[in-house]
Amino acid sequence: MLVDFQALVIIGAVAVLAPLVVDLPPRLRLPVVVAELGFGIVIGPDVLDLVEVDDLIDFLSQLGLAFLFFLAGLEIDLGRIRGRPLKLASYGWLLSIALAFGLAGILHVTGYVISELYVGVALSTTALGVLMPILRDLGELESRFGTFTVAAGALGEFGPILAIALLLSGDSFGVSAILLVVFTLAALLAAFLALRFRPPRLVSVLQRTMHSSAQLPVRLSILILLALVYLASREGLDILLGAFAAGIIVGLVTKSEDAEPLRIKLEGIGFGFFIPIFFVVSGIEFDLAALLDNPSSFLRVPLFLLLFLVVRGLPALLLYRRDLSRSERLPLALLSSTALPLVVAITTIAVEAGEMRPENAAALVGAGMISVFVYPLVALTLRRRAGAERPARPG
Repeated sequence: MLVDFQALVIIGAVAVLAPLVVDLPPRLRLPVVVAELGFGIVIGPDVLDLVEVDDLIDFLSQLGLAFLFFLAGLEIDLGRIRGRPLKLASYGWLLSIALAFGLAGILHVTGYVISELYVGVALSTTALGVLMPILRDLGELESRFGTFTVAAGALGEFGPILAIALLLSGDSFGVSAILLVVFTLAALLAAFLALRFRPPRLVSVLQRTMHSSAQLPVRLSILILLALVYLASREGLDILLGAFAAGIIVGLVTKSEDAEPLRIKLEGIGFGFFIPIFFVVSGIEFDLAALLDNPSSFLRVPLFLLLFLVVRGLPALLLYRRDLSRSERLPLALLSSTALPLVVAITTIAVEAGEMRPENAAALVGAGMISVFVYPLVALTLRRRAGAERPARPG
């Protein structure tokens, strides 16, 4: 297989340029993913036509998507979000999927979309992988607000992944459910072994090689990721389910401060190499022509952007009144409504299956791109304003 090194160099240059560009206007900081997608569109076939996606680049992109969900699972502290945050997040996503299928059903009846299933699942997603770095950089990850946001985002990614596995696979619902149970049992067994099976010699070797050329903890983490991705694909499930489960398992084992160097190294591999390739390639493959050739197609972008807010934001406004103040619920609704990585994956599957028109796929991805820029920006502005207006404690 011939390797197009020129294309890889261009993609690598874009991956370096994106964080430099988003750091230029400090008062209006873009999420780096938006810049990566935007530059991908520019170097893609609809603008400069500098890069063609070959088999190797596509493979690296798929690894980037897997790493994105692996790191999202790694960040989730199940002990922190369990209880009421997880309960409300579960209720919220169930309400979201009901709203999503209802609204998508209306669009289907009117001839606006081909399949209400694909559109409905896409509308019910939350870009947790995009939100986690934003929350961490702003110091919100450990706050009460951050805990509810992470729980809502976790269900907004895990719920749609389950829906993909059950509803959008080629198997019947019953077969998919059996396969999902088998995979879940295997993942639980892996988690149990990882937590309980800790021979002193193995622990010693892992600690000793953490900072050596062997890098055994990193290699073991990557093995768990690849093994669960392979198991999910072999069972006919989406690989994102395997990647997300692998991240949760590694996260359970590496909760201590001693394991922080491992997390940093895994994030370096993911955010430093594989994940940027996924987003740049997603931009390259973005069908800009399908969106711009017809004015009615372009108008679908604000429609889907509004539907993201209704489907994921409305449950946050309704269900959290006892737990969060009014100044917190609206930012939570906005952050829950950000959607992109799973939207890209779902629309790609749907177009290949003939269940979604290219213009609708482009509009959904375009709305997702705007959502990860606009919604977090507005939410964090509201959070800062609420903090500035909060009176100081006497004393």
